[in-house]
Amino acid sequence: MSEKMSTHQAEEDQRNENILIYLNGEIVPKADAKVSVYDSGFMLGDGVWEGLRLYNGCWAFVDEHLNRLFEAAKAIDLDIGKTPAEVMQAIKDTQSANKMTTDAHARLMVTRGVKTRPFQHPSLSQQGPTFTIIMEHSRPNLPRPIRLATVPHLRGLPMTQDPKLNSHSKLNCILACIAAEKAGADEGLMLDVNGFVNTTNACNFFIVRKGEVWTSTGDYCMNGITRQKVIDLCRANDIPVYERNFSLVDTYGAEEAFLTGTFGAQTPVGDIDGRQIGTGEMGPMTQKIRALYKDLIEQECS
Repeated sequence: MSEKMSTHQAEEDQRNENILIYLNGEIVPKADAKVSVYDSGFMLGDGVWEGLRLYNGCWAFVDEHLNRLFEAAKAIDLDIGKTPAEVMQAIKDTQSANKMTTDAHARLMVTRGVKTRPFQHPSLSQQGPTFTIIMEHSRPNLPRPIRLATVPHLRGLPMTQDPKLNSHSKLNCILACIAAEKAGADEGLMLDVNGFVNTTNACNFFIVRKGEVWTSTGDYCMNGITRQKVIDLCRANDIPVYERNFSLVDTYGAEEAFLTGTFGAQTPVGDIDGRQIGTGEMGPMTQKIRALYKDLIEQECS
């Protein structure tokens, strides 16, 4: 069996040992970037986050990412304590301090902050939010297509924890990833509450059948920005694309499958539940969409 991988696997980069991290208005060495054990994020997963990717000096689709961050914060009644322009300036300051120009990934994290006592009620967070930016040199490094395994963990209903919310509370997805790993796969393929194929534990999921690109309805998954860009690119380039319900039977018979996300853009899937998908390698449709996405990035960052 080949080595284990993840969709966020990157080349080793020694520069990341000495990165500087933004923490509550200061840019500090990695070793000094510490938060309290009373922090709401550490204690309860009470916070929201966003991921960004740097291409040739440009943070791709940054306005959309920041809009999603602020919408998520509003949804959990969390005041970030900054305007979008101030958050953008913090990103630029952290980038400049790290002398990063391309192939970097930023993770923005906002929690409800330090609590006065170690209990759940949000009113116990009285010191204001904790705001952090981790920025690393990061180039994807996937020597083979990803292997998926269907897991018993579902993407749930919005009245439990809305899957559209990019929250720090990721235990359900972590359990899905663990189940996939124990099944010998890299990532878990998660179904929705009706048993239709939905998403993986970390990325959005697409299949290709008879020249058509299919993805889930979006009702039970993170409505990823890269996911939407792929849908838009297909529509603009006369590639049939459908947001629809489909089953594992449909999935096993697909000619291609791929994942989308900010980090990896479009990541090919080689097999699902031990069944080879197409040739087991990146297919022509995935290659075409990758090329279109690369062109889109160049237009965005020109």
